[in-house]
Amino acid sequence: MKPLTLVTHRKYFGMNPLLLRAATDRVLARVAGLPPERAQVNARCLRQDFGTDTVLGEQLVAGFVAEGLLEPRANAPDDYRLTERFFEFACARVVEPLSRSRAKLLLGKACELATRINPEWSRNPLEIEALAPFGRYMSRDQHLGELPLGIVVRARAASRRARWGRLASKSEGAAEIRAAFRELSSFVRVRMVNDLQMLPRPFSVVFHQD
Repeated sequence: MKPLTLVTHRKYFGMNPLLLRAATDRVLARVAGLPPERAQVNARCLRQDFGTDTVLGEQLVAGFVAEGLLEPRANAPDDYRLTERFFEFACARVVEPLSRSRAKLLLGKACELATRINPEWSRNPLEIEALAPFGRYMSRDQHLGELPLGIVVRARAASRRARWGRLASKSEGAAEIRAAFRELSSFVRVRMVNDLQMLPRPFSVVFHQD
């Protein structure tokens, strides 16, 4: 899995991403060396590490619980278990956002890659039927935190498969295609499906293999 990416021009839980990551890191320092089931902190420590008063601290903790970063303990309401999601924020990378113009250039490179994969990767049992960005790319935002890219694959026709040598399995072929597109940029988030209608709407088809 790729690490969680936070972008500098946005706020998360009402906080600057650098400050958020630093605060979550302070919380982790309290539970360093403990097994996951014992990685827990109380509300007072959370307010201290995030530098908030009681009211804002309660709102922040409520937001963390709602988004799955913290799990309250039934027998100790002021104690919270740190979830895997909390660790993701503590280890997140903070980057400058992806401009829309650069996102369009990346889509152009993705289309070029698809046009090479289909005729040249004859040992891969899959080929690319379509590419379609979705999610934040379909908004009006000029700065994006990621580029979600849908890749629609289908079985490669027998006439376009290698005649000699070992063919990759479908799972190996899918992994190879995912890796190739992820190498285009750390902003690219790949979702692979076998039917275009399985992608979240709205989306925009930028490549289609007839």
